Formats: sequence, C-alpha cells, structure tokens
Amino acid sequence: MPKVKLPRKSTIVDMTAMCDVAFLLLTFFILATKQKPPEVLAVKTPTSVSATAAPDKSILITMTKEGKVFLMLGDDTKKNAIIDDFNTTRNLQLTSTELAKLKKEEYIGLPINKLKSFLNSGQEMPASLMDGIPIDSTNNELSFWMRSVTNAYAGGDQSELQKMILVKGDGEALYPIFKNIKEALKANEIFKFRIVTEGENVPVGSELYKTGKEVKK
Repeated sequence: MPKVKLPRKSTIVDMTAMCDVAFLLLTFFILATKQKPPEVLAVKTPTSVSATAAPDKSILITMTKEGKVFLMLGDDTKKNAIIDDFNTTRNLQLTSTELAKLKKEEYIGLPINKLKSFLNSGQEMPASLMDGIPIDSTNNELSFWMRSVTNAYAGGDQSELQKMILVKGDGEALYPIFKNIKEALKANEIFKFRIVTEGENVPVGSELYKTGKEVKK
C-alpha cells in the first residue's frame, strides 16, 4: 500500500517578539551603563604597566602642567555632604541657591574668595579660565576641601576612603605641585592614594616581564 505523502510547507517564524526583546535589552544597557566621568582638562599622564582599575566611586584631584589643581567629587561619592560641610567649616554663608549650583558643578577649580561671585555670575566658566585651587605652602586650600571629605566619611573605613582618592597629574607638572597635594592629604591623615597613569605593556626582558613569564609556565 503506497504511503501518503504530506505536502511540504515552508516554515514561517514570527520574529516580531524577538526584535522587541532585543531593542528592550539594548535600551536597558544604554541607560544603565555608567559613562566615563568628563575630564577637567586634557592632561598627558605618565605611563605605567599597572592594570588596576579605578573604582566607580572616586574623588579625583587633577594637576595640570601649568600647576593648576582641580577637584572632582563624583556623583557616587558623598558630594552634597562634602560641600555642605565645606560651606559650614569655612563659613562661606552660601545661600541654598548657591549651594545647589555648586553641587551641580562637575569640578571645583576656584579659590574660596572667588566661589561666591562665580556662583552668582550666572555664566559657565571653562576650566582653562579658572585659577585652580590654591595649594601653595602659605595657602593650601585643598587641605580644607580634603578635611570636609574626611568629615563626610567620618565613622567609616578609612582604608576604603583612601582607595577612592585618585591623583591625576600631567607628566610635565613640576614636583613641588605634587608635593603640596600630598601635604594636603597628609594634613588630613590620608597617607595612601592612587595615581592615575596611562597603561603600557611590560617591557620585554625586564624583571616584571620575566616574573610574569615564569608565572604563566
């Protein structure tokens, strides 16, 4: 008895639902991804072979080759508490409106005596036109800012705070500027911090290269 042949039909797969899921996932990752914090100024950092990633929560001190110093308090840090403490301890008497504007600034790069006039100017000022935070031996205002940082994180693990502090300096910056930054940290009992560098490959033939090669064997 002959077999009954079933007619062949083409298979049709509805991809509408799959496309919807793909676009939903794409939208989620775009919105959830943390963007790289904007740089205060373009600085050419020294190179190193270190590959340690910077923490998401970071307090970045930037030093330009001209000797200007800027402070960036990431949104993941206790930015509002730090600024409120600085306003109180330095007796700036900033209004609620002025404080709100200062908390929205991406970086701080002005002396204390120019902060209020800047906040009331109603104009944006690029970092290149700012004076920077004074850090000379007679007037190291960065130490005041770091004091407010330590006050905001008082009662917590000091080692965790030290991991959050990053110093990023131009390779052409003079050492005395870096020394004054260290003094500002030291004055607030911050003895450890991280230096931001540009990554490079381990030099072939160096001790570090040989050590890494031995570990891989």
